[in-house]
Amino acid sequence: MQLTEVTAKTGYVWYRQGIWLFRRNPLGFLTIFFTYLLAMWAVSLIPFVGAVLPLVLIPGIAVGFMAACRDTVAGKLVFPTVLADGFRSYGATAAIRLLELGGIYVAAIALVFASSALVDGGVLFKLMMGTEAVTPETLVGSNLLLAGLVSFACYLPVAMLFWFAPVLAAWHDVPPLKAMFFSFMTCWRNRGAFIVYGALWLLTAVVVSTGLSLLMDAIGARAYAFTVLFPASITLTTMLYCSFYATYRGCYGVQEPGRTDTPGASSI
Repeated sequence: MQLTEVTAKTGYVWYRQGIWLFRRNPLGFLTIFFTYLLAMWAVSLIPFVGAVLPLVLIPGIAVGFMAACRDTVAGKLVFPTVLADGFRSYGATAAIRLLELGGIYVAAIALVFASSALVDGGVLFKLMMGTEAVTPETLVGSNLLLAGLVSFACYLPVAMLFWFAPVLAAWHDVPPLKAMFFSFMTCWRNRGAFIVYGALWLLTAVVVSTGLSLLMDAIGARAYAFTVLFPASITLTTMLYCSFYATYRGCYGVQEPGRTDTPGASSI
């Protein structure tokens, strides 16, 4: 396994590669994403464990989506069942490691919300869990903006820890804690590229949502804006997920067929 340090402009390359990969099989990726949403919804209905089980499964599902991207690049057909690839294709040890990562992820998310609760008394957490209605009184009487900023600041290192950890655990036989360390260091050493990459996706989301909202206002169909914004957001999110595979290929020197050299690679 080789870590490749890239320049900041590589973030733009990852962004474009995610869109390119989605365009190779848009129906397939959208089907996989909707299957993921449906499966997570069904799992959330399980009594007692439904609130945390979807989070526990996220690392394994992430490996499944990465496998779908890998197979699409290789020209193979992909089906929704690929989402379970992380739990069934790499042996029991890999499956256990992914579940361990899921457990650690749950604990990390709990700490993130605990940090935001210090600011707003837990209002953001209740809104995210759907246990408190969004009312003008709730928005005015709480520090939601500050709580959101605190949550983002606390979640950023969590995202760095788990960005590559699932695929390192499943595809490279790396133990969970070591995979998290490698993931964090990979993101940190390529932080310039990730900043550009994240800024481009954020800008795209803002431009698309604002543009569609203005368009619906212009044609007098503001009441139907959700019917347009929802599929657009789903499509953008799926493209974003496809670009995760581009960051993996770029940061770990994944070779194209026929190439054996990886300029600028360093062993981790």
